This record gives sequence, structure tokens and C-alpha cells, in this order.
Amino acid sequence: MKTNNSFIGASLIASIACSLCCITPVLVLIAGTSGMASAFSWIEPYRPYLIGFTILVIGFTWYLKLKPKMKIDCNCEAGCDCNSGCACESCKKPKFTQSKKFLGIVTLFAALMITFPYYSSVFYPKNEKQIIIVESANIQNINLQIEGMTCTACVETINYSINKLAGILKIKTSYETGTTEIDFDNSKTTRSEIVEAINSTGYKVINSKDE
Repeated sequence: MKTNNSFIGASLIASIACSLCCITPVLVLIAGTSGMASAFSWIEPYRPYLIGFTILVIGFTWYLKLKPKMKIDCNCEAGCDCNSGCACESCKKPKFTQSKKFLGIVTLFAALMITFPYYSSVFYPKNEKQIIIVESANIQNINLQIEGMTCTACVETINYSINKLAGILKIKTSYETGTTEIDFDNSKTTRSEIVEAINSTGYKVINSKDE
């Protein structure tokens, strides 16, 4: 039983660790300390291994839980009949933390952690602005390369920070390419203000190409 608990503990730690790089941006946004959003981005290269480890450990724990138990000889008068009040260790009701129900909860929690990057956007408040028609001469387009993005949570954090500025018309950010393309009204905000907004999240603009 203690072995099972050790496996469950290991799977919980691994499942949380594999999504820390995506959970952190959400937590820091809620806490109002967006400068730490990229604190765990270094974990991303290890994420596939952590996911694999979590699945392996949980799968093995379910195997131990579901495999047929060997019959154990008992010297009690009841003949090891659990329905007759036998006090054998094998007949005692397992603790909740050693039950299938608890293991099911752990499995669900691990699944939610592993898939967190795919639904993390629901935790972000919407701050899109109504687009107001501006002079075409004032519309400027810039492409920025950003270091540290690993998932959709990073994208949402960056977009949220940029959208707080006045004059933002359109944002297209991709963690796959590590870039963001922004259309803005240069009479209301500037490129340097946009770069500063991105850098304030903990992710860094490493170069840019203005159009």
C-alpha cells in the first residue's frame, strides 16, 4: 500500500511539473505580478518526458490496484472470511488514499494538468477593445520576435499585456514561431511602449522588423 502511495505522489508531482510553464502565466496574471510569467519556461523541453513518466506511473499504479490479489492463509477462526469479521490485514477496509476512488481522482487531476495548455485561455479575462476607424497613415505594422514562449498560456499573457495599451488594432502571436505581429495606431502608442509591455511579462523581445 505504501508503494502505491509513493507512485501516486510521484505522478502528482510530475503532472504538476510538466505544466508549470503554462500554469505560471495564469497564476501571475491573477496575482498581478506578470513579470514572473516566464519563470518556468525552462521546463518546456522536459515536458514530454514528464508526461510520459506520469502516464507510466499512473498506469502501473492502476495495474497494481486491479490485478488479482493472491489468497493469503489466515489462522483466525473465521477462516479469513472477510464477511465474517476477520481481522486480517488483507481484510481491512483500505484507507481513502489507498482506494480506487482516490486513484481515479489523481488520474483525472493528472489529465487536467497535462492538457492544461489546451484550455488555459479560458482563465484569461478578455480585454479586446472595440476597433475605432483611424487614419490609414497612422496605422503601423511591426513584427517582433519573442524569447520564452512555450504554449497558448504564454500567448494569452503577451496579448493581454499588449491590449492594455491604447491604439492596438490587431495582434497575431504564435508560440510555435516565437513571434507576434501587431497593427497599431502610432498616434496613440509607440513601438517602444509595445516592446516594454511585452518585456514586463518576463518574456523578452529579442529583435524586431518594422514594416
